Amino acid sequence: MSRILAAAEPVGIEDIGLGDALGRTLARPIISTIDHPPWDNSAMDGFAARSRDVAGASETNPRRLRVIESVAAGQFPARGLEPGQAIRVMTGAPIPEGADCVVRVEHTRPAGTDAVEVFDDGDAGRNIRPKGEDVRRDETVLRPGAVLRAGEIGVLAMLGHARAAVHRRPRVGILATGNELVDVNDFAEVEAGRRIVNSNSWALAAAVRSAGGEPVLLGIARDDTASIALHLETLTGLDALVTTAGASVGEHDLVKEGLERVGMRTAFWRVLMRPGSPFSFGIIPRDATPLPVFGLPGNPVSAVVTFEVLVKPALRRMAGRVAVHGATRPVRVAERIRSKAGLTRFLRVRLERSADGTWSARLTGEQGSGILTSVAHADALLVVPLAVDSLEAGDTATVVLLDPPDPAQDAIGY
Repeated sequence: MSRILAAAEPVGIEDIGLGDALGRTLARPIISTIDHPPWDNSAMDGFAARSRDVAGASETNPRRLRVIESVAAGQFPARGLEPGQAIRVMTGAPIPEGADCVVRVEHTRPAGTDAVEVFDDGDAGRNIRPKGEDVRRDETVLRPGAVLRAGEIGVLAMLGHARAAVHRRPRVGILATGNELVDVNDFAEVEAGRRIVNSNSWALAAAVRSAGGEPVLLGIARDDTASIALHLETLTGLDALVTTAGASVGEHDLVKEGLERVGMRTAFWRVLMRPGSPFSFGIIPRDATPLPVFGLPGNPVSAVVTFEVLVKPALRRMAGRVAVHGATRPVRVAERIRSKAGLTRFLRVRLERSADGTWSARLTGEQGSGILTSVAHADALLVVPLAVDSLEAGDTATVVLLDPPDPAQDAIGY
């Protein structure tokens, strides 16, 4: 993984409006030019007062205060407070000079046309949001590498930024290979029993988007060098290339040869993981930035899993993110899992939360590298380490969380 990440450089920077900024990665620091809030203000509707004037107030011993003014949010008090006085304030309204608390409305009752009685002193010294409580002038509020979510975008607006400098989405070419493949629009060929659908390109396009990239579908190359070379003629404008199939040792696995014809230098081929052992990585030198090339296996599960484990962190790095690896969580294994020492295994599992708050993992079913539904039904990838040949029910293991179906989903604790 370190060799891949070393070759993954952040792509260029562009300036975009806040309406397009969700999910993008900040490229420059955001330094506040203001204090926020800009003045001491009320945390609730009530009466700005002096704590000494309301101390000891109770139902049987209320404190009477003369109300001299009413100030709404967006207005400013015309005067300060003198002893025995109060100013009615709305949430967000500036605090008048001399006040050090806001007595909430619920702790008061009217006492004529220009007075109020305080019958609870629990708000003495409370309910004021001080100037600069959130952000101080000259403070670095957001740093490069931050992924812009709702909160970050709100902060940008709060600090006067209608636009943001973000890293460009890396453009990732996706090339499928195989004589047996047709696109989903030609499903009649599948129904006739002559072909299978190229599901890999569509699954990987979605995965590229989830990693912060922009997928570019390059179609399906046939299992001959001429077709592969034709599909690789135009790599201009791409920041990375992902190929599927043609990655093992069969006589029709010609992708490596085709890539070498356009200058690729292979960094490594094969990894000690399952599914996905015949994964490769290389670089095509270019005058500007070298083009990383990820060779994924053709089996659908192998393609998705190797992307999740080995490609997604690189694309996140290229998109400018600081945190590039998937979130992990310790879990208890819900059933006996047989493995085979010598390869790190990534098994598709569902997560279940127990009454005591702990998490357990259960296989989604058969784990064959062609069973794509095992991924569709999975919340996470359970990691079986290289030297382990089995996990027993109740053992502790680690899972890598997959993206939730709904970004707002919190059912499994994202």
